[in-house]
Amino acid sequence: MKSSAKNSPVNFLMKCCSMGSSALLTQMVNDEGPLILDGGLATDLEAHGAKLQGDPLWSARLLHTDPQAIRDAHYRFLLSGADVITTATYQASIPGFISHLEVSAERARELLMSGVHLAKETVKGFESGQRRPLVAGSVGPYGAFLHDGSEYTGAYAEQMSVEELKVWHRPQIDCLAAAGADLIAFETIPSIKEAEAVVELLREFPNSKAWLSFSCKDQKCISDGSLFADAVRVASRSRQLLAVGVNCCPPDVVEPLLDSAGPLHTSDMSWVVYPNSGEEWDTERGWQTSGKPSAWTPDLSHMWVKQGAALIGELSCFLLHSVFFFAAFSLSSSSLSYRRMLSYRPCSHSGAKAAVKGTVNLQPLQRGPKTWLPTKTRQAEGGRNLSLLTLCKL
Repeated sequence: MKSSAKNSPVNFLMKCCSMGSSALLTQMVNDEGPLILDGGLATDLEAHGAKLQGDPLWSARLLHTDPQAIRDAHYRFLLSGADVITTATYQASIPGFISHLEVSAERARELLMSGVHLAKETVKGFESGQRRPLVAGSVGPYGAFLHDGSEYTGAYAEQMSVEELKVWHRPQIDCLAAAGADLIAFETIPSIKEAEAVVELLREFPNSKAWLSFSCKDQKCISDGSLFADAVRVASRSRQLLAVGVNCCPPDVVEPLLDSAGPLHTSDMSWVVYPNSGEEWDTERGWQTSGKPSAWTPDLSHMWVKQGAALIGELSCFLLHSVFFFAAFSLSSSSLSYRRMLSYRPCSHSGAKAAVKGTVNLQPLQRGPKTWLPTKTRQAEGGRNLSLLTLCKL
């Protein structure tokens, strides 16, 4: 919802490409607030009737069977205020499409590229004045292809070399870059070895910028047991990475993780943060409620921004049951007075025809140039049950 043409996400990215660092991203955060990532694409799709649990392709199957559902999901996130739309390619790969869809290698490549095309088409058709969100091409770890939960352990990396991991990732990155993704999102990377692979591989695509986020097991370590600080050190070798950080981890471990790598945080490397709701991965039963009080709160987002988070999101991996929140910020340490919280309630899995009404929660606001209030709720657009929120600037 940032209306400044000068500081729009696309303009910032173009300048970052010429500057070769994320210094401008830090400047943009100071001026406008962090960029808001979209939420869990698969959980939103499931909330609107998609059957994805247990599917080895996850939401990527819909690139083949129901691309309109993906367009609709992207559009819902845009209406909810997302600055970055992530493609439905996390679990997509050419071998995976060939194996599970029985398509040719050429068709598999087309499907991978279509993930970017769908997102870009949706962004292009989204009217919002000066604002043009970014499209991030999602690249999951090799463990996502294995479909055994090993992206949360990284065990497979022990048996693979950096070169083998580069061979695996190269076709996916090539497709996303060729399709015109604004940047590449390496997500849920569980091991330092795989991080080394994608950092090295990124050099083969010199015109691409990216972020790299790790899955983490606790307050100090990524999933393979390596220190998060060591993982950040590997990522810092790349001038093409705008941000490094964490996703699919409990919100309450984010602050100590970022603190543990604090000395490595520079103007050339911002943080990207998008945890889940505090649920834990069970290899037999999938995501399970941990029982720990670790849900997201606005205070946590405030702390992450103070620590240097420039791209921020929430709820990337857990099942979304009722209300989807996009961030609330108050940066009292600067001249910025900016708070926004958007909510989106998807329809239930029962497929009820009546749209569930949206809910809005806004903390007390002082009127000013960065104050936002709800103006409209849209329902049942395109025959689908929607409950959406747009904002206006006071």
